[in-house]
Formats: sequence, C-alpha cells, structure tokens
Amino acid sequence: MDRSLKGWTSLMEHGVNDIDALVREEKRLTAVESHSEAWAEGLSAGIEPEIIAEAALETAFGEMLRANGETSALALLDRMREKVIAGAFEPERLRH
Repeated sequence: MDRSLKGWTSLMEHGVNDIDALVREEKRLTAVESHSEAWAEGLSAGIEPEIIAEAALETAFGEMLRANGETSALALLDRMREKVIAGAFEPERLRH
C-alpha cells in the first residue's frame, strides 16, 4: 500500500472514530435528558431522591445483567465507584 493510501486509510479510520464518539455522546445526552425528566417527575410526585436513585440503579443494573451479563454490570459498578471517589458527580463538575 503506498503512503498516500495509508494516510487516507488512517484519516478514514480517525473520521469514523470521531463520528462514533459524536453518536455516542448524542445518545448519552438523550439518556441524561430522559433520566432528568423521570427524576423531576418522581420528585414532583413526592418521591424522595434516595428512593428514585435506588430504583434507577436497580433498573440499570438489572438491565445490564440481562443484556451483557455479570462481568459487564460489575465493570460498570466499578467505573461508577471510581467516578464517585474522584468527585465526578460533584455539582460543579457535572456535564449536562
């Protein structure tokens, strides 16, 4: 393969990765919006934040277990734990 073709292939792979990242971020933002609406509905129905949070986590981990198995669910739990320890969920650091 000549150099120009290698460069083009690398550029295409980089472009596809960028597109994949953009699509993933758009999906994440849509999910955040949906969850924020559900959270607000729960609060307005008089449900305490702790109950909403526990129900959301139980639902999320149950779905992860069904879809991807225990290893995937535990990996997600580990990532979330690390984010909590790192302060990623502190109000001034949240990204919505």
